[in-house]
Amino acid sequence: MSPSYAFAITLAQPLPAAVETLRAALAAEQMGIVSEVDMQATLKAKLGIDSAPQRLLGVCSPKVAHALVTAEPDIAALLPCGASAHEATPGQTRVLLQDPRVILAASASQDPAVREALEGARTALLRVVTALGGQGH
Repeated sequence: MSPSYAFAITLAQPLPAAVETLRAALAAEQMGIVSEVDMQATLKAKLGIDSAPQRLLGVCSPKVAHALVTAEPDIAALLPCGASAHEATPGQTRVLLQDPRVILAASASQDPAVREALEGARTALLRVVTALGGQGH
């Protein structure tokens, strides 16, 4: 089940392979992972906590980002779209992709270009989830 703010899918792959599978599906939609934080390593190094493998990912499309910051320059503070991947069970990685409507809800913009760009990004992410074998929400 997906939370209201994200599209979720579980891939029958360990975390590194799942991130690469996600990367390929995003590339097919002219999107990509523009930032990646290894939460497992960070929690261990900074807090001494052992945890399951997890990555925080920034997902973006140059086309969408350009359209958004052209219409509303301050919206850059909400980019890239957030994503995560965690392997709570060995060989099973849950991937969550932020619904771009979260950005739309946070934006004060009434500019139709903002809505159009974010709805386009949402449609592309739903295709990514479908390509990965899921239903989205």
